[in-house]
Amino acid sequence: MTNLAGKTALVTGASRGIGRASALALAQGGARVLIHYSRGAKEAAAVVAEVRNVGGRADAIAADLAAPNGAHELAKQVRNIGGDRLDILVANAGVSKAATLEDTTVEDFDNLFAVNVRAPFFLVQQLLPILREGSSIILLSSLAAHASVGTLPAYAATKGAIDTLVKHFASALGPRGIRVNAVAPGVVQTDMSNFTKTDAGRDYTLGMQALKRLAQPDDIGGVVAFLASDAARWITGDTIRVDGGSKL
Repeated sequence: MTNLAGKTALVTGASRGIGRASALALAQGGARVLIHYSRGAKEAAAVVAEVRNVGGRADAIAADLAAPNGAHELAKQVRNIGGDRLDILVANAGVSKAATLEDTTVEDFDNLFAVNVRAPFFLVQQLLPILREGSSIILLSSLAAHASVGTLPAYAATKGAIDTLVKHFASALGPRGIRVNAVAPGVVQTDMSNFTKTDAGRDYTLGMQALKRLAQPDDIGGVVAFLASDAARWITGDTIRVDGGSKL
């Protein structure tokens, strides 16, 4: 069990999927969790209730991270709720769009980079004043950042950018005692991976993995909680593959 008692965490995109699982894992470790959502107010409220029902502390915060000032507005709300301290930032919120090189539009490309890259970049920037020594920042990368998986070239580019930011952030923030890492899931059974509900999608996924089952959000959430904890105190600047041995 990771011991996160007394810590405050922000998880973006925490109303469902990997974000929800990460928020619940952090709360199980004892952290107070701020549940960010964009449109899933009902789902976010359910996560808050689940945490509170077992004696944990959680609050929901809404912000549109696709908007140019979305990260700034979210950071402002976090400071208003959490005060002058944030110990854990999990920049999980992301969007995906399956499209070939030929079919990718400028609008699709810009939206992918706005949510997946611009938002976490400026969220880190805006939250630096309250991220203290010993804090942990965890970004979401992907198997698609280092292997060709389906028709996801633009999405994959955003995750490649995340892997690069991890190294630069870790180098810049290390002297402040702040660790920065990423987790890179493979295919996970979430709303973003509906194709796993088909026989063809399941067979494709299992065919590229060493471990022969479909990943669940909890498989990723536990690793996020580990990276946020003192057990990972000597890990920074790294992207941890959590993909069941995909594309070995």
